[in-house]
Amino acid sequence: MKLLYDFFPLLVFFIAYKLAGIYVATGILIIASAIQIGYLWLRHRRVETMHVITFVLVLIFGGITIILHDAMYLKWKVSIVNWLFGCAFLATQWIGKKTAIQFLFESSTDKHGKHQSIDLPAHAWQRLNLMWALYFMVIGFINIYIAYHYSTATWVNFKVFGMLGLTLVFIIIQSIYLYKHLKHHHG
Repeated sequence: MKLLYDFFPLLVFFIAYKLAGIYVATGILIIASAIQIGYLWLRHRRVETMHVITFVLVLIFGGITIILHDAMYLKWKVSIVNWLFGCAFLATQWIGKKTAIQFLFESSTDKHGKHQSIDLPAHAWQRLNLMWALYFMVIGFINIYIAYHYSTATWVNFKVFGMLGLTLVFIIIQSIYLYKHLKHHHG
């Protein structure tokens, strides 16, 4: 269900784009992101930092896109969000006692609301965190390359399907890495 909350704005953006074009879709994206934040707040009395940062950037860059009638601002938002997350993950490599990826794993819960925990050695957390940081940076660069070298229609398809596909491949790679270290660490 959490996956549906996370992808709700993207899904309605895609549908609106196909039906009415990039500028209507951008307005719908802003509204859908606000609905997402409101729903999460009403349901859980908290909103994840990722959702807040994304909403603020959607509001700013989406608003500029609509006002100036230039889709490039919305396209840049995707890269900026990814680069910010990449920088945040990199910063936690050296600042604090835990990496960003450790905080994310510790804040996740199973379907019964119980916190999940993964016991990994410190070097494995560091590498996993670095993998995520690099992933975010690379995705940001791929996005901006596609934004400048291909049509808006191609960019929308990449944003919706390409990034999702790349993320799934990356999660599979991450899972193999985790499995290897969990097996090694406990076995």
